[in-house]
Amino acid sequence: MILTKHKKSQELTDKIAILPTTPGVYMYFDSGGNVIYVGKAKNLKRRVSSYFNRTHDSTRTNLLVRAIADMKYIVVPTEQDALNLENSMIKEYKPRYNVLLKDDKSYPMIVVTKEPFPRVFMTRQKQLEGSKYYGPYTDTVAARTVLELIRELYPLRSCRNLITEQGIAEGKGRLCLDYHIKRCSGPCVGKISRGEYAQQIENVKKILRGDLAELLEYLKKQMLDLSAELRFEEAQEIKEKYELVERYCSKSVIVSQTIGDVDVFGVDDDGGDVFINYMHVRRGAVVRSITLEYKRRMDETVPQLLSYAMAEIARRFDVRYDAVLVAEHPDVDMPGVTFMVPQRGDKAKLLEVSERNARQHKIDMLNQLARKDPEERARKLLERMKSDFRLEVLPHHIECFDNSNIQGTNPVASCVVFKDGKPSKKDYRHFNIKTVEGPDDFASMKEVLTRRYTRLVNEGEELPQLIVVDGGKGQLSAAVEALDDMGLRGTIAVVGIAKRLEEIYFPGDSVPLYIDKNSESLRVVQHLRDEAHRFGITHHRNRRSKAQLVSELDSVKGIGVKTRDALLRHFRSVKRIKEADLDELASVVGPAKASVVFNAFRSGNDDDNHGALE
Repeated sequence: MILTKHKKSQELTDKIAILPTTPGVYMYFDSGGNVIYVGKAKNLKRRVSSYFNRTHDSTRTNLLVRAIADMKYIVVPTEQDALNLENSMIKEYKPRYNVLLKDDKSYPMIVVTKEPFPRVFMTRQKQLEGSKYYGPYTDTVAARTVLELIRELYPLRSCRNLITEQGIAEGKGRLCLDYHIKRCSGPCVGKISRGEYAQQIENVKKILRGDLAELLEYLKKQMLDLSAELRFEEAQEIKEKYELVERYCSKSVIVSQTIGDVDVFGVDDDGGDVFINYMHVRRGAVVRSITLEYKRRMDETVPQLLSYAMAEIARRFDVRYDAVLVAEHPDVDMPGVTFMVPQRGDKAKLLEVSERNARQHKIDMLNQLARKDPEERARKLLERMKSDFRLEVLPHHIECFDNSNIQGTNPVASCVVFKDGKPSKKDYRHFNIKTVEGPDDFASMKEVLTRRYTRLVNEGEELPQLIVVDGGKGQLSAAVEALDDMGLRGTIAVVGIAKRLEEIYFPGDSVPLYIDKNSESLRVVQHLRDEAHRFGITHHRNRRSKAQLVSELDSVKGIGVKTRDALLRHFRSVKRIKEADLDELASVVGPAKASVVFNAFRSGNDDDNHGALE
C-alpha cells in the first residue's frame, strides 16, 4: 500500500521520536519497499531528524527525503561498527542514493597453504581454510614478480599431491621433472627435511610481508657462517640469493628510511568523482597501493568518503590500522588509530605521493574513457564545466577573447573557439581594432564582441553557450555591456579569467571563484586563454612586421611589390638593403630601380643625420 504524504509524515515522526541517541545504521525505504539509502550515525536520533526538519541545499537530498516512505535502524556498540555495517549493507542493497564505489573487482593474492610441506601460488579467492593469504596485489605483474623471486630463491613444490611423513617413510612419493630441473627440492621422497623446508617457508613469508631487510640479515649471517666453516660452495649459493634479494629491493619503491610502518590515504577531489589512493608503507617501502573511485550521489564530503575508503580497504585487505597519514580526518572515530595531518617533512612528501597517485589514476581513467568512448568523455567534461561555471546548459560551444597591443600600437584581438572541450581551429578569428584610439583594453573588448556577435546573429550562425574573456572585472564588465546592448545577455553566459591567481569572475559578483587547480574545467579554460593569447600575439607580430615593411620600402616612390619582394628575398632585411651599394642593388633589380632605392635611402640618411629612415 502506498502511504499518503500525511500518513508517511506521521509514521516517520513517530519513529523518529523514539529513536535512540546511540551509534547505529539507518535505512530509508521507498513506497515499494526498496532500500534507497543507508547511512551511519554517531547519534541516530540527531542524524535522522536532520533530514526532515529543514530544506536542504542539495536538490538530490530533497528528492531523497520526498521519496522516503519508511525507515528502519540497527543499533551498534561503536561508530566504527556502524561504519563497517553501513559499508556491508551498501554492498548488499546497492541503494540508488548512496555513494557508488566504481572499482569493486577482486585482486590476486599470494597464498601459503597450510600443509606439512606448504605450496605458494597466486589466487583470487580465499578457499583454503587455515592458509595464509598475502595481498591483494592491485598489479598482477607485481604479484608475478614476487612469485618469481620466491621461486628463484627457494625450490618449493608446486604439485597438489598429499605429502605426509608416513608417505615419505613408505616410499610412496615419486620425483617429478621439477626436481630434475631444480625447481623443487623433492620433499615427497625426503630430499629435504620438514624443518629445513619450514625455514624456507618462513623466509618466503618475510618476503611477502615486506620484511626484506630482515631476510637480507638472515642470508648474510648464513653466508658468513658457511664461509667460517669453509663450506664455500654453499656460501656462494647463499651469496647469489642475497644479491637476488638486493636487486629486488632496488626495484622497490623506497620512500623514506625514517618513516617505518604507516598507512596513507591521498585524495583527489575536483567536485565530481573522488579518487582516493591507499598506500601501505612498511619499513619505508611502499608494499601496496590501490586507488578507489567514488561517484558522489548526495554531495558527500571528503571526510565521509575517506571513512568509506578506510572501511573498504580494511575489508578487502584485512588491514588493521595503527598510524594513518591523511589530509583531513575521516568523519568516524576509530579507537586505537592515530591520524596525522603532516605539514612538512618526509610524511608530508609521502602524502603528496599518494595524492599524486590518485590524480594520475584519474587522468588514466579519463584517457581510457576518451579512447573507448570519446562522446562520454566529452559529456562528463561538459557536465563538470556546467556545474563549475553555474551554467543552465552544457557548454558545447565556447569562445574566448584576448586583446594584444604593445605600447598602444597595432591593437588587435583574437577569438578562439572550442567545441566539446577541444579546439576548433577553423573557427578561430582575428580582429583589427578600428574604433578605439590608444591602449584601451575595455573598449577594445566591447568593440570585438559587438562585431563578432552582431555578425553571427545577422548571418544566422550558432551562438556559443559560454564566452570567456581574458581579464578580470574590467574586461568582464565590457563584455557584459556589449551583450546587453545586443540583447544577448540572457542567451550567452560570460565569465572572466584573471591571470594572477587563475580566479574566475562572474557578472555582478565582486568575489571571484577559485576553482581547484586540478579541475578539468579550469584546465579547459586555461587552454582557451593560452590559445587566445598565442593566436593574438602571432597576428599582432605579423601586423607589426607588415607595418615596418610598409614604412621602410613601400614608401619609396617607384618601387612596387615585386621589386620589394625581390630585394627582401636577396638581402633578407631592410637594414642590409640600406647598407648595399649601387652595384649590389642593380644585380638584383636592375640599374634603374637600384638607383631609385639607393637615392631614396641615401637622401633619408642625409635628412635624418645618418639615422634610420622611419
